Amino acid sequence: MTDTASRPDPAPRPLRQGSSIGQPLTRRDGVLKVTGAARYAADHSPPGMLHAVMAVSRIARGRVAHLDVAAAEAHPGVVAVMTPRNAPRLARHPDEKGDPFTFRLDLLQDDRVRYANQPVAVVVAETLEAATEGAALLAPRFEAEPPATGLDADGRFVPGAIGIGDPPDVVKGDVEAGLAAASRRIEATYETAAQYHNALEPHAVVASWDGDRLSLEMPSQGLAMAQGRIAGLFGIDPGDVHIRSPFLGGGFGSKGMVAGPQVLGIMAARLVGRPVKLVMRREQMFGPVGHRAPTRQTLRLGTDEAGALTALDHHSLTASSTFDDFFEPSGGVSHTLYAAPAIATRHEAVRLDTGTPLFMRAPGEASGSAALESAVDEMAQACGMDPLAFRLRNYAEAEPVSGKPFSSKALRECYAQGAERFGWSARPLAPRQMRDEAGLLVGWGLGTATFPALMFQAQARAELRASGDATVEIGAIDMGQGAWTSLAQIAAEELGLDIDRIDFRIGSSDLPDGGIAGGSAHTATAGAAIHGAAAQVVAQLAALATADPASPLYGAGNAGVVARGGRLLRRDDEGRGEDFVAILARAGRGAVEGRGTGAPDPAARDAYAMHAHGAVFAEVKVDPDLGQIRATRLVGAFAAGRIINPRLVRSQYYGGMIWGVSFALQEQAVMDPRSGRPMNANLAEYHVPVNADVPSLEAILVEEADPHVNPLGIKGVGEIGVTGTAGAIANAVWHATGIRVRSLPITLDRLL
Repeated sequence: MTDTASRPDPAPRPLRQGSSIGQPLTRRDGVLKVTGAARYAADHSPPGMLHAVMAVSRIARGRVAHLDVAAAEAHPGVVAVMTPRNAPRLARHPDEKGDPFTFRLDLLQDDRVRYANQPVAVVVAETLEAATEGAALLAPRFEAEPPATGLDADGRFVPGAIGIGDPPDVVKGDVEAGLAAASRRIEATYETAAQYHNALEPHAVVASWDGDRLSLEMPSQGLAMAQGRIAGLFGIDPGDVHIRSPFLGGGFGSKGMVAGPQVLGIMAARLVGRPVKLVMRREQMFGPVGHRAPTRQTLRLGTDEAGALTALDHHSLTASSTFDDFFEPSGGVSHTLYAAPAIATRHEAVRLDTGTPLFMRAPGEASGSAALESAVDEMAQACGMDPLAFRLRNYAEAEPVSGKPFSSKALRECYAQGAERFGWSARPLAPRQMRDEAGLLVGWGLGTATFPALMFQAQARAELRASGDATVEIGAIDMGQGAWTSLAQIAAEELGLDIDRIDFRIGSSDLPDGGIAGGSAHTATAGAAIHGAAAQVVAQLAALATADPASPLYGAGNAGVVARGGRLLRRDDEGRGEDFVAILARAGRGAVEGRGTGAPDPAARDAYAMHAHGAVFAEVKVDPDLGQIRATRLVGAFAAGRIINPRLVRSQYYGGMIWGVSFALQEQAVMDPRSGRPMNANLAEYHVPVNADVPSLEAILVEEADPHVNPLGIKGVGEIGVTGTAGAIANAVWHATGIRVRSLPITLDRLL
């Protein structure tokens, strides 16, 4: 076991007995992070390490005509220049597809350029400065071809699948008949902009080869998946690839799969025979590491006289790259939220000269809900109904398209608690009716939030030692969501130990496969594996004690005891018990070990629709003369099953809601249609919220028990906050101004 994967506790705390689950513990890794002791990938510098810097394309389509390799190689400190002519050959071509999570990578296999910021060479040098200068001296020249940019590009088509294998078209009932029979109808088209990954920590790798054994410091949301992908590319055994990733500075989907620049760093290390560090510059993030594609969504809704939906039609146009397939599944959200006898969702796409769009926080749900929630408000307006009353009128008691009952659904409670806390009952129906003391227009909006309760596959190992301490190991990932803490709480609860008696180890590929930290499924998946491993440990302890005539638990049977406070207690008489140390000592055992698996239950998922739900209420203020918009207040009420750590859950909700502010008001990539290059590839012009942009935030944790979703009753919380917020803010802007802006982000020019 490596030191980097085991969390050293910097400040011992008093032991706290009792339940760990449900406690608002502070982050166990918090002190390490604020003191700089937490080491991220780029913080590592092994002996003899070199620095690598990428040279990237300035065109979006064409070929590299010339690189001044001689000038770069002559620069002091430059060790090697890696280009297609000398890049190490790979065992598997990077364009070869595999499982649905395998995407094509640009790894200097030829001189073709497929998008702006594509890597075209790598310079390796003794210092970062020398590598940077060497990359500049390459002075690449290109033969450019006209790029395809924007959703109006030629060649619209229906993709074979959207997201990860979902059908592009889904139909329930007769939408055209439902619209024809409707008393009221709306049709509106909404656009969402391309958004690019800009986590605080850019993608990086520190690669060291020892023969065919490879050691990597590399941020990854899925260690085993990255291990397999890298092993396949280099033709080595996955067990010979060791990845350490104890801390990530944000992932949001972009670090779910291995990125091309990370593989280039590994190739460079093989080329020069020394460890190599490659860290992407901020402007290089706009291209090779995935993004959220732009969408154009047309919704048609019809209702009867009472405001009940008769039909919902949701058409989405999105984009992928010219060389790979990922299509934003924006219409999927319309399958789950509102009751209608006829629902149709359809997806079309165009191919653009960009890097391949990939997973970005709430892929599909974020873009789709922004359009759907705006359309629902427009329909409510056409019916003369309050937006909340309209949503309640069309509340889905079962999942509308599948017809399945929900495993649990406390959305009504979310609406009620959020509305009461926000003061929604004071909202005037007509727009442009409220102003503050400074004369700014005030608007209130609502958006429904939803996200599927997913699960993946994971394994965990737990060991209880004769000292009464335990070790729990799982290749889980903490990308800021708090896995170091919440998963340790699950381990403590299931083992019946105080959390500080557990040596909790995550973030290394030589641990049991913890699955992927994505889809808001990591706590449920890894937690279920830990739950199973700990249950095995407790069962072995119980078997030892209940079969031992010398134990006060003798004859109780394994099911007749419970673990708590480092002791086994009789369920029928908790005054009778024995501590773990005594049980193991009398049995002559140095330790007991358990292994567990986390995986979805196919029978339960066939029987039930599984989602988290919520409602977000937004207030905005708009300058009536200048059109400047500020989100000033957000109240979100969310129901997401069993809550492991309310402090961390609120943090996730806040992060999602802030992302919703960014989605609605700020974030967009602006592409030059002539060159296909991003025009704002920096954090000065690619706007994301800063502290001054963050409104007053409140997150209400609505109680919800779900006996079907997984053994722990957990639903994910990382992405749902985005899904209600963008639409709520757009609706609030309409309520403030009377102007319906159907293109996000909403900028002041659209209100003037």
